[in-house]
Amino acid sequence: MLAQASPWHAHALQRTAAGLAEPLAVPARMEWTTRPGQGPGADVLGPDLRGKRLLELGCGPGHNAAHLATRHGAHVTGVDLVGLQVRRARSHYGRLNNLTFIASHALHYLHATDEQFDAIYSVFGAVGLVAPELLLPAIAQRLTPGRVLAFSVPHPQRGGRSPADDDRPCPTAPGSPSPAGSSTPTAGRSTSAWPASGSPRPRSSTTPAWATGPPPC
Repeated sequence: MLAQASPWHAHALQRTAAGLAEPLAVPARMEWTTRPGQGPGADVLGPDLRGKRLLELGCGPGHNAAHLATRHGAHVTGVDLVGLQVRRARSHYGRLNNLTFIASHALHYLHATDEQFDAIYSVFGAVGLVAPELLLPAIAQRLTPGRVLAFSVPHPQRGGRSPADDDRPCPTAPGSPSPAGSSTPTAGRSTSAWPASGSPRPRSSTTPAWATGPPPC
C-alpha cells in the first residue's frame, strides 16, 4: 500500500509505539523548518487569515493546521496520505473548531473536492514528493485566483549526501558558493510562495540552512 511505503508511516508507527496521542496545547507559531522559532511564520500565507479557507497537503500530526485554525481564525483542512498521522492529528486537535483532518492522497483529494481555497501550503509534505506536473495543475484548480501556494522542501543539494556534522547555519550568505574544500554542504530548507495564476514567482526569500530530518512532532 502506498501509505505504508511512505517514510512518514514508519515515523508515525514509532510515535504511536512511544505512547498514546493525547490532546495538545495549540502551538504558538507556525513552523516551516525543523528549527522552532526560525524562519518565517504564518504571514507567508497572507496578512489576515481570519475566515480564510486553507488547505495543508501533508498535515502530519496537525500542529500547523491547529495553529492556523485557532490563533488566526482560519478554516483549515489538513490532508495526509498516512492514516496513522491523521489519527494522531485528530487525537491532538480534533476538539478544535474550524479544523478538519482527512486521510487521502493529495492528488485524490484535490481531484475529488469542489472546494476553493484562499491558500494551499505544504511543509515537507506533498510538494516535493508528488510529481509536480500532476500536483501543481491540481492545486491551481483548487486555489481562488490570485491566492497563494506556499511550501518548504528539502534543500536540493541534500540529495544523495550525508548531513554535515555541524548543523548550525552556514556562515556564508544564502545563495553563495560553499567554502573551498567543503565536500558536504550543510543541508537546508527553502520556503517559496507562488500566486495561483501566471508564471510561478517566488514571493519570499530562501531561508538559511537548517538541520535535516523530519519536523519535530
